[in-house]
Amino acid sequence: MNQQTEKKSPPFVSNRLISLDALRGFDMFWIAGGGPVIHQAAALTQWEGLVWLSNQMEHPEWNGFTLYDLIFPLFLFIAGVSMPFSFQKRLQRGDSQAMLRNHVIYRGLMLVFLGLIYNGLLQFDWENLRCASVLGRIGLAYLFAGLIFLNTDFRGQFLWFAGLLIAYWAALKFIPVPGFGAGDLSPGHTLTDYIDRLFLPGVLYRGDRDPEGLLSTIPAISTALSGIMTGQLLKNEQRGGYFKVAIMVVLGFLSLGLAYLWNFDFPINKNLWSSSFVLNCTGYSLLVLSLFYLVIDVWKLRKWAFFFVVIGSNSILIYMAPDFIDFEYTAHAIFGGLLKYTGDYTPLLSAVSVLAVQWGMLYICYKHKIFLKV
Repeated sequence: MNQQTEKKSPPFVSNRLISLDALRGFDMFWIAGGGPVIHQAAALTQWEGLVWLSNQMEHPEWNGFTLYDLIFPLFLFIAGVSMPFSFQKRLQRGDSQAMLRNHVIYRGLMLVFLGLIYNGLLQFDWENLRCASVLGRIGLAYLFAGLIFLNTDFRGQFLWFAGLLIAYWAALKFIPVPGFGAGDLSPGHTLTDYIDRLFLPGVLYRGDRDPEGLLSTIPAISTALSGIMTGQLLKNEQRGGYFKVAIMVVLGFLSLGLAYLWNFDFPINKNLWSSSFVLNCTGYSLLVLSLFYLVIDVWKLRKWAFFFVVIGSNSILIYMAPDFIDFEYTAHAIFGGLLKYTGDYTPLLSAVSVLAVQWGMLYICYKHKIFLKV
């Protein structure tokens, strides 16, 4: 990972899709501290809407879907959307196809390495190291989706998208697992869990299974490909903004409908990253991107998005930072003297103060044009 201090204008300018930076920041906001704020606000007020949203900030134990499940695939979807734009920029400055391929491989493997660091690689406790990670899955999905993008046209990318989902479904439905047979989609009984126990070194997140394991990374490639295909739509200068919004909305609802139908045979399940889960998250990702794109890049209503752009411009930094910075301690050191007088509001305001410290750090980096990238 390199720390790049760029002399050009920061990302919040008019000649790029601000909606992508804002949506990435909105996505990371819930990891950076938005979730705890909602939990504390719901506990304090007991407002029905906040209680519902607080309940949505938890993952289901197995089958099912909550809004919190969308954070990870939405980030991967956005990474895919960005790819056609970033590759075009590199080609315009003189990069060759070979250089693009090397960049994709380097970035993918670097994300895998950062995922290991996040999981405690620097503690050198190899026996208890968890090798699977969120960043690792993003890196591998980005790597393979990027190579597919570089070597196929739009039709080929769609065939890969659909083919991977169908092949993954068929593997879990028809390949027998020792002791459990074929088609058993119970926790620990699936083909994905069996392969992880066989081939994934170190510890698994759930003991006998890992939600970021090896085989379930295959459908995550389709998540990235869905973003890549969406990015090509948005990059098409021959189509107007409203047309693009309409296409994303139609495809979003179509994807949700297909996910609902597939759910009867292959349940929506983040742990397995099931094919129906991919379609479900693709649908929601398309709908939320269409809204951000319409408001920010078509209607040009951008000032409100600055808060999220600051977060989205340094998404890797805010994800990795809690491993090295104790934001709760820092927030208490800064605001602790005031918080002790806030009574019942103390838990909520404490959560807000942690979020404020994190955003303040990101704003300082943004102001000085410091962006951590791989």
